[in-house]
Amino acid sequence: MPRINLLPWREEERRKRQRDFLVATVGALVAAIVVVGLTMFFYGQMIDGQKSRNARLQAEIAELDKSIAEIDGLEAQKERLLARMAIIEQLQRSRPEIVHLFDEITRQLPEGVYLTGMKQNGSNVEVTGVAQSSTRVSALMRQIDRSEWLTGPDVVKVETTAQGPARQARFIVTLKQIRQGEETDMEDAG
Repeated sequence: MPRINLLPWREEERRKRQRDFLVATVGALVAAIVVVGLTMFFYGQMIDGQKSRNARLQAEIAELDKSIAEIDGLEAQKERLLARMAIIEQLQRSRPEIVHLFDEITRQLPEGVYLTGMKQNGSNVEVTGVAQSSTRVSALMRQIDRSEWLTGPDVVKVETTAQGPARQARFIVTLKQIRQGEETDMEDAG
């Protein structure tokens, strides 16, 4: 017997459902692609924005690093200038001290003692000279001990030599020069 499909509408319904399913699948696929594309675009925009902010921050950091380097340079220059000022102040304070040193040595030099050299290292002074006798060197040391600008005489060397009929004593004496600040400190302590 021949087959007769009495229900052709079911076949049409099935085709319609397949078409609807295919359209829905394509629609969902297009919607998914659009959503993914929009999400990628949105995140791309956020990343670009963050990159521009990072670049601006890097530029600001570089500018601040330059400023810090300038400040460090200025600090170093300030320290050098302060050190120079301290040296100049010290030289200004010590300027009259050399006058006092020479004046005091000439005042305390007993008769028969002649100086041949003098070296100063800070407040320490080394005096070399010739005396008619070693007792004259002792007199020089006593005079220095009583001085208000000189202190602490110490004999390094006394060498007696005969030069013709006379004898001479070559000597080296060290002493300390009292500085102005030390003098006021000593008066306050006394």
